[in-house]
Amino acid sequence: MLSDADYSGNGSGARRARKRSSGESSGDGQTLRSSGRQSTTRVKRSNNPPPGQSKRKATETEEEDEQAEKKYRKCEKAGCSAIYPVCFASASDRCAKNGYTSRWYHLSCGEHFCNECFDHYYRSHKDGYETFASWRKVWTSNGKSEPSLKAFMADQQLPFWVQCTKPDCRKWRQLTKEIQLTASLAAAYRCGMKVNNVKIEGPDQCSQPEDLRVAEVSESWWHSMLILPPLLKESPAGAFLSAYYPDCVGMSPSGSPCNVSMTELRAEPCRAVQPQIPGLCPYFQPFYQPNECGKALCVRPDMMELDELYEFPEFSRDPTMYLALRNLILASWHKNCKEVLTAEKCAQHIIVRGLVRVCCVQELDRVLHFMTRKGLINTGVLAVKQPLLPERYHSKKVIVIGAGAAGLAAARQLQNFGTQVVLLEARDRIGGRVWDDGSLGVTVGRGAQIVNGCVNNPIALMCEQMGIRMHKLGERCDLFQEGGRATDPAIDKRMDFHFNAILDVVSDWRNDKSQSQDSPLGEKVQEIKKNFLQESGMQFSDLEEKVLQFHLSNLEFACGSTLDQVSARFWDHNEFFAQFSGDHTLLTKGYSVLLHKLAEGLDIRTNCPVQAIDYSADAVKVTSSNGSQWTAQKVLVTVPLTLLQKNAIRFNPPLPERKLKAIHSLGAGIIEKIALQFPNRFWDSKIQGADYFGHIPPCPEKRGMFSVFYDLDPQGKQAVLMSIMSGDAVSAVGDLEDSEVVDECLKVLRELFTDQEVPDPLNYFVTRWSKDVWAQMSYSFVKTGGSGEAYDILAEDVQGKVFFAGEATNRHFPQTVTGAYLSGVREASKMAAV
Repeated sequence: MLSDADYSGNGSGARRARKRSSGESSGDGQTLRSSGRQSTTRVKRSNNPPPGQSKRKATETEEEDEQAEKKYRKCEKAGCSAIYPVCFASASDRCAKNGYTSRWYHLSCGEHFCNECFDHYYRSHKDGYETFASWRKVWTSNGKSEPSLKAFMADQQLPFWVQCTKPDCRKWRQLTKEIQLTASLAAAYRCGMKVNNVKIEGPDQCSQPEDLRVAEVSESWWHSMLILPPLLKESPAGAFLSAYYPDCVGMSPSGSPCNVSMTELRAEPCRAVQPQIPGLCPYFQPFYQPNECGKALCVRPDMMELDELYEFPEFSRDPTMYLALRNLILASWHKNCKEVLTAEKCAQHIIVRGLVRVCCVQELDRVLHFMTRKGLINTGVLAVKQPLLPERYHSKKVIVIGAGAAGLAAARQLQNFGTQVVLLEARDRIGGRVWDDGSLGVTVGRGAQIVNGCVNNPIALMCEQMGIRMHKLGERCDLFQEGGRATDPAIDKRMDFHFNAILDVVSDWRNDKSQSQDSPLGEKVQEIKKNFLQESGMQFSDLEEKVLQFHLSNLEFACGSTLDQVSARFWDHNEFFAQFSGDHTLLTKGYSVLLHKLAEGLDIRTNCPVQAIDYSADAVKVTSSNGSQWTAQKVLVTVPLTLLQKNAIRFNPPLPERKLKAIHSLGAGIIEKIALQFPNRFWDSKIQGADYFGHIPPCPEKRGMFSVFYDLDPQGKQAVLMSIMSGDAVSAVGDLEDSEVVDECLKVLRELFTDQEVPDPLNYFVTRWSKDVWAQMSYSFVKTGGSGEAYDILAEDVQGKVFFAGEATNRHFPQTVTGAYLSGVREASKMAAV
């Protein structure tokens, strides 16, 4: 039967007394125990003893105290509130129970065991020794911490505590020793319940008072009096962390077998094997494996992050409890990201003996709210019915300007937190620089469409939530010369090596502290190339030079600019941070389906271009171009960098000089796209199933003009190609009509496919982002003389009232939809916390 363990006594254990102590409940025979900080008060007698009896009385009092000391012994742990401990183990026939023992062993302020029970397990001639020895063998083989008898008692002998699930009760009850707590039992427990779920006959068990020790767990001092940190059994994190010592990541070595030999890991220090978890999306890798590093949005399961230490300083000395809870929460979320993860769902998986389970469940709310606010869980396109955060996190009202990926992410998060949000968008559509076109028979992104690195990428998370499959892009990219000849892969490999070697020398140059002056990246590349050819005596062939130009065009595509504008010191500033790894994928359904899902249920006002933001008063006033006004406590600006550079929005007071300098130290990069629908797939026989193919420029002046062609229907049903214009090619096509750009593209295709007939396209489009009034750019880059720090400065809020998001505010992941989305999540967290 799952009943409250029968204790008699008061304090952490009450001594027997002739009179019922005040901690007992009269009428029902059930005894309450308190481990509260009790003090003994001496009471003055009003009648003075007759002369001559004073000495005798004093002697009698001393003798009584001496007898009491022999009969009872306090816990020797300094600060322990238990005056008369009770042994929870009752393992030995000679157990002291609530009587005298030569020594009490302290586990917590409400949990002790006697010296007799210690001997029962510890002494080799005692009956319990084999049980302890067997446990110690398992613990030692799996764990790293000491297999002490105290650890054994905490792990194996302490009774479990469980909370009644009735909303109007929620009292904690101690289970009898023989009952093993499981997640299903914790999820269904009601006061007085039997194992077979038959209720006890008699009065309502929920009416029975709660053990007084439970109240003490909430006291600030209680956690500091724990001898051992909680180590969870059957944690959902176990499957993710099988390569770790369980006790280093908050799990019990007795219930969490280590599947990978630690000796094996030490022998192969570079090994980092991801566990295979049935049903888990392979892109979900929330924890670093041993000896692994450099993965975005990944945490060390055995270490607290800086923001966690700042939020939970009480766990800085021993983070075990925090790590146990955080790892459990992260694992639970990634196992089911389609539903809101609540404290109730997590609590049932906290399987640990003793009162520390009460403490863990109480701390769970704080950890869960922190991780929700930071966007680590309960994020993406998740729809919620109740606010995810408590009232204290709710801002009264927030206005978000711009309904691109950043604005929608922030608005979705804030509304889920419980904040009132209004989103103002200048266009007649949402999405910003995400704009998908379905006119060619397949979805073609006029803006972004590729996901670069899917592991832990929030785009992959949202696809998983919506059941959308991404197409993995292959690595093969054959390079074709005009005339139709395929380039020898050995030449491509050799020039790719030289190209990367040049960039390595650029890195060495910028690491030279004597070189403080910045240079344009294009100039530095040419200088290094020239020096290399002179010093080596080598000479690139005409074809090799063209292949090098192809690789340089890819660099201009990545930067969104000609290389003469890009900083040689900071062109790849984000590479100093962990980046998204894994597959590169094509969103065959486009990014728009994700953004429209984010937008569901949000208050979005389209055709509302914002003209002014006045934050001079307590409330922020936002004015649109048609004169409409809105007020809020906070405003989030997510407009493209170009609009900030051109003062499209007036700020009162003006933005700080530091922020203005950062805004103008970044460049507004531009690339353009062309997509063509053909009557047949003329390229199939030559490309042979590759997802894309490259075009070697005939001369440096043509670099960036249709350098790569993407097959946008990898299944082969539709005949649609998309290509890119980058670098100088953007300005070269700027004044051409769309049909003229198409003609130029067809000339290139007909040069590449001389053995095939390249038909005229059935349909096409050419993007004009440089002329888009609400974008005027594609993505940002660091201009010569600028710094990657500008992204961080741009992300700083102003007076806690005006906040900024967008890809140009994300130093770690600029130039991407992922970066824009994460910047919105970041600012939602900041606004909720301020």
